[in-house]
Amino acid sequence: MFFSKRIKPLLFLSFIEVAPIQRKGTRKQTMSHGYKSSSMGYAYMDKKWVFSFVITSLVCVVLIVTSFNMGLMTSFRPPFNETIPHFATNDPKVEEDKLPRLAYLVSGSKGDLASLWRTLRALYHPRNQYIVHLDLESSLDERLELASRISNDSMYSKNGNVYMITKANLVTYTGPTMVANTLHACAILLKRSPDWDWFINLSASDYPLVTQDDLLYTFSTLDRNLNFIDHTSDLGWKNEKRAMPLMVDPGLYMLNKADNLWVRPGRSLPTAFKLHTGSAWMALSRSFVEYIIWGWDNLPRTLLMYYTNFVSSPEGYFHTVICNAPEFSKTVVNHDLHYIAWDRPPRQHPRTLSLGDMEPMIASGAPFARKFSRDDSALNKIDKELLMRTNKGGFTPGGWCGGKQECTVVKDVAKIRPGLGAERLKGLVDRLVAEAKSGQNQCE
Repeated sequence: MFFSKRIKPLLFLSFIEVAPIQRKGTRKQTMSHGYKSSSMGYAYMDKKWVFSFVITSLVCVVLIVTSFNMGLMTSFRPPFNETIPHFATNDPKVEEDKLPRLAYLVSGSKGDLASLWRTLRALYHPRNQYIVHLDLESSLDERLELASRISNDSMYSKNGNVYMITKANLVTYTGPTMVANTLHACAILLKRSPDWDWFINLSASDYPLVTQDDLLYTFSTLDRNLNFIDHTSDLGWKNEKRAMPLMVDPGLYMLNKADNLWVRPGRSLPTAFKLHTGSAWMALSRSFVEYIIWGWDNLPRTLLMYYTNFVSSPEGYFHTVICNAPEFSKTVVNHDLHYIAWDRPPRQHPRTLSLGDMEPMIASGAPFARKFSRDDSALNKIDKELLMRTNKGGFTPGGWCGGKQECTVVKDVAKIRPGLGAERLKGLVDRLVAEAKSGQNQCE
């Protein structure tokens, strides 16, 4: 900028001085005073060249100094990959960055509107991102009502962090459509916001056992590359009943749910990758979510095609991808962060939780539990004793809450008030992370 504004005008002035100067007067006057004019011209030319020489010299000096300064500035730049250290300050924005941000998918089906809305309210925190989805089996009225509630809620509208997938997907739990719906939500979250660290998928029948302040506090101490996925490579009976049969999910091409179609003959177990299975509920790091969406080495796409014909693919796709990717296999923590009471072997259907399950739920330290019936009395007890929610339709109180009526105004999204739930959760997470660091129960 210095060169363009100051040096160019100087060069232009030197050009003007060197150019011949047209004087007024007749040809006769010029001839009659020829000697005088000539001597004055030489005197003027001497001064002119001296002035031009001075201007040119100044330009050279300026260019040399500018070049030196640019080189000096360059020498102070850090290498491209070097991390510039951050020093502690009292700036509240710096403090805010120390806390993670979470991204949730809360999904439901026919008749789940009330349950989904209650779970969303209990989970809400203005730091986080939320995507909600009612699948195509739910009625149009249910989906329109959910969209209306979100758009008319002043908190959601002001913060803009709750998004509904309005073009509903048809989802069948035993087919690949649930995987497709999860990947759909992940892609939307990556596009909508760069400010989240973990992706957590929940259903309308899930419910939190700790506050978001408890969860954010606990996760603030963790490596943000960790992935919480319950998994095992010991498929047992699933090899014959799930991996080897070939099925087609009608949800991929029909508007209504239907039974899976079975194709014969079956297939042998793969040799190019090792199968893993586990829980369909997980907390995935942003880096792993980016990997499964972008798939830069093509493994996520290859396995997505394989699991298209796999029974209950949500219980295997993400697990197999992460355990076959060397870049991520050491980031796995073997837990789904849920309390689930199974019915009986082969433990395929979770039992509906009730008041009788409160003690083991709390003792587990898990941040989430499933599954609950709509408006079950156990949910009211969780609201009152664990989440401190006094208003059934309101938000879970936290450090961010302000306003005459609690949690109607966002005061400070970086302020948290962790409670007893944080202690329970931290005890569980510390144990799980220690096991993962030692290599126990990790992609074996």
